[in-house]
Amino acid sequence: MSSDEHSELTFASRTVSAKFIDPAGQLVERPVEIRTHPISGRTCRIAFSRIKEKETGTDALPPPPPDAGDTSKCPFCRPQVNSQTPQLNPDLTNEARLTRKDSLLFPNLFPYGSYSAVSLFDNDHFVEIGKASHSSYTDSFLNCCRYLARVIDHDPQAVYMAITQNHLPSAGGSLIHPHLQINADRVAANHHRFLLERAYTFYQHNGDFLFSTYLGHEKKDGSRYIGKTGSWEWVAAFAPEGFFEIWGILPRTTSLQQPAVSDWEDLVQGILNIQRLYRSINRNGYNLGLLSVEVPASRLELRIVIVVRSNYAPWVRSDHTGFEIMLGDMTTFVAPEQTAEWARRFFS
Repeated sequence: MSSDEHSELTFASRTVSAKFIDPAGQLVERPVEIRTHPISGRTCRIAFSRIKEKETGTDALPPPPPDAGDTSKCPFCRPQVNSQTPQLNPDLTNEARLTRKDSLLFPNLFPYGSYSAVSLFDNDHFVEIGKASHSSYTDSFLNCCRYLARVIDHDPQAVYMAITQNHLPSAGGSLIHPHLQINADRVAANHHRFLLERAYTFYQHNGDFLFSTYLGHEKKDGSRYIGKTGSWEWVAAFAPEGFFEIWGILPRTTSLQQPAVSDWEDLVQGILNIQRLYRSINRNGYNLGLLSVEVPASRLELRIVIVVRSNYAPWVRSDHTGFEIMLGDMTTFVAPEQTAEWARRFFS
C-alpha cells in the first residue's frame, strides 16, 4: 500500500466468473467474489459454488477427542500440574505460578518468544466448544494481563504482546485441556509490525483511530455488524482470512492494562456467543488472537479475531489448500454477510 492508500479505508470487491460445460451438457457460470481487505490490502476469494460441496465431518458435531476422559497423562490436570509444568523466572515474580481463582499461569515449556506462558481455565480436562465456564475464562484473561504487566515492569522493551488460543489439534493445539497462550517480546511479529504502523499512519492522516473508523463504517452499513457485549462491538470480517471470521473491537483502547474487569467479562461473553455459533454449524475447532503494542504512542486498538478451523475428526480435510499456502489468497465459501446474520441470534 502507498501512504495515500494508508490514509483511508476502502471496502472494495469485484466479481469474476468461471464458465464451463457441466456434466449434463449445460453452459454454466460460477461467480467468485474477490474482496480487498480494507486494512491490509490483501485479497480474499469467496467461492460461493463450493458451499454445495459436502464437507466431511460437519453433518453433526464431532465426538470428543479419544483422550477426552483420560486425565492421567495430561500435564495441565490436577494433581500433576504442579510437578509437570515449569515455574516462573524469579526476576519476574516471587510466585512460582500466577493464580486467579480457577486460572493457573506458568511458563510455556516450549516457548515462542522471550516471555511465553500458558494460562489454564476450567478444571475439566476437555471442554466442548461454547461450553467453557464464563468466570474461569474471564479469570484466565485477567491472569494473562497480570503476567504481562509483570513482564513490562521487568523488561520495558518487551512491548509486542499477544493472547491466543488453539482449540483442539486441528487448530494447532497440542493439549486439549483448556488454556490460553501468552507471548511478549522485544521483537515484533509480522502482524504487530504492520498493524502498529498502519494504525499510526491512519491516525496521522485522519486524526482518528483505525479500528474505530472501520467499526463506524460497518455499523452504518449494517450487513456485517453483529452486536455488542458491553463496550465490545462485533462484526464479521469484510474480507475474511479464515472461515467464519469475526472481530471484536474495543474502541479507543490501546493497552491490555486499560480495560476494567467488566470489559474482560464482556469480551468472554462475546467469545462464548461466537463459539455457540460455530457449534450450531457443527464446528469444533477455532483460533482466537488479541494483539497489543504496549507503547504510549500506539494507536492500535484492541481487536480480538476468531476463526473456525477444520473439525478435529477422522479424515477431515484441512481448511488451507495450495491456494492459501502458495498463492496467498484465503478462499472461503460463505459470505461475511451470511456469517453476521447467523451470528446475530447469539447476541440478542
